Amino acid sequence: MTSAAASPLAGRSILIVEDEYLIADDLARELRAVGAGVVGPVASLSQAMRLLADAGPLDVAILDINLRETLVYPLIDQLLAAQVRVLITSGYDAAIIPDRYRTLPRCDKPVSTEQLREAAERLWDGATVSLPTP
Repeated sequence: MTSAAASPLAGRSILIVEDEYLIADDLARELRAVGAGVVGPVASLSQAMRLLADAGPLDVAILDINLRETLVYPLIDQLLAAQVRVLITSGYDAAIIPDRYRTLPRCDKPVSTEQLREAAERLWDGATVSLPTP
């Protein structure tokens, strides 16, 4: 595990949107261990939208793309418009992802929380956020 001092996520605010409780809880613990501030986790699009409206500035969002048959695309649009770096996770084929989101970093499930943290660290280290074109 990366130490808090060494992680580029230390001191960053990270939104977790995941409908599998154990994954969400383990990921939150993994991120807190490296010094990140965790927002959420939440398990539905409506909860995420309410949280986004009330939360302070976010740095990174880790989103399960499909929350109990509800796709998170409206949330992705709001996050990208706010210049939040987005990492999506999915257990589904890439074909369900519209072209405009295909350039976003993605982790295919099953994925460990350590792999998600490492992907978020890489995203923070080198990513430039821009809204994908339709």
